[in-house]
Amino acid sequence: MSMMTRPTDDATSWEGQVEELRGLVSDRALTGETILLNMGPHHPSTHGVLRVLLELDGEEIVTCLPDVGYLHTGIEKNIESKTYEKGVTLTDRIDYLAPMSNNTAFSMAIEKLAGLEVPERAQVIRVICLELTRLNSHLVWLGTHALDLGAMSVFLYAFREREVILDMFEMLSGQRMMTSYIRPGGLWRDIVPEFLPALENFLSYFPRKVDDYEGLLTNNPIFIDRTQGIGVVEPEDALAWGMSGPCLRGSGVNWDIRKAMPYMGYEQYDFDVPLGEHGDVYDRYMVRMEEMRQSVRIIQQAIKKLEKAPGGFRADNRKFVPPPRAELGRSMEAVIHHFKLWTEGFSLPDEEVYVGIESPRGEIGCYLHGTGGNKPRRVRFKTPSFMHISSLGLVSQGHMIADLVAIIGSVDIVLGDSDR
Repeated sequence: MSMMTRPTDDATSWEGQVEELRGLVSDRALTGETILLNMGPHHPSTHGVLRVLLELDGEEIVTCLPDVGYLHTGIEKNIESKTYEKGVTLTDRIDYLAPMSNNTAFSMAIEKLAGLEVPERAQVIRVICLELTRLNSHLVWLGTHALDLGAMSVFLYAFREREVILDMFEMLSGQRMMTSYIRPGGLWRDIVPEFLPALENFLSYFPRKVDDYEGLLTNNPIFIDRTQGIGVVEPEDALAWGMSGPCLRGSGVNWDIRKAMPYMGYEQYDFDVPLGEHGDVYDRYMVRMEEMRQSVRIIQQAIKKLEKAPGGFRADNRKFVPPPRAELGRSMEAVIHHFKLWTEGFSLPDEEVYVGIESPRGEIGCYLHGTGGNKPRRVRFKTPSFMHISSLGLVSQGHMIADLVAIIGSVDIVLGDSDR
């Protein structure tokens, strides 16, 4: 942390520094009654390069001003200069803890624009990958959130299970994190033979691990003191600030896009939407813990569906979907024909589309404006982290600095998700 202190020379006056914040901080900051403190952008508990300017009365937060932009990547503008297929690799880097969610939102927007039908088998595999991504993301959240509050063991256990999930991602795509596995029209390739046995083995013991995590935290008196009654978000405030995902459901609002606006066949799966009652840090913790159990239920159902799911792993419309590598074994004439269809015949309507899905953090949506060619005119992502960072000032007011650490962890932000 760095503190804004009164300068000893008159190169930059204290009044000048505070004058820039007039209207954002209280009048007491002008007289020095309260302290202005920079938390971040390199503070470990901000979970990325987030700067939070705090106005403090002792240790009590009077004003909290989040400052983003330190990780700005220009991903959206970069995608606009690339073909639709090439843009997939950039989407992995938005929410880098849930790359397959980003792939899916972008791919589904392209599919909506082009009217592409995704084979049922590919949709079932997508569901498996998305729920594994949810587990992967929630495990990182659980480990780091517990570590912020002083629970070291949970961090080690959660990352132990996450490693197994990343190994399965590597089986599918050759990459552990930035997989680019979900592509427009389906998937990069079909699942490999060793994937399902590894997945079923993981599912056989993972629910017991979730019980172990809860055994360490749920009834722990220190954890309860640090989380219950802290960072309360009322349902109307959660809606007004555009919250989604576990943060919204932790306040008792029953909104899950998988249930409310089903996509990829989610209406065929039986699962519950966990809800909180008090909207505090503890409720947001409990919602995510139950979500992990529900993800296991969904994956188990998807495995059974996969045995009978018809179709291949990718649409066979060569005008929009490039042929898989296996087709390189055909005659050269067939290969040239397919690639001509894809490169010369590729055109999407000059229209606007929006697709939103339920990522581990909430609603991630992709807006596309086609040009009639093979590149988009505009690409914009609606990401949950940006909305949740915006609400920190409301949620943290009146709490202590130590409570802010718990609050930031509970909303589960990823700065790449915000600074696009």
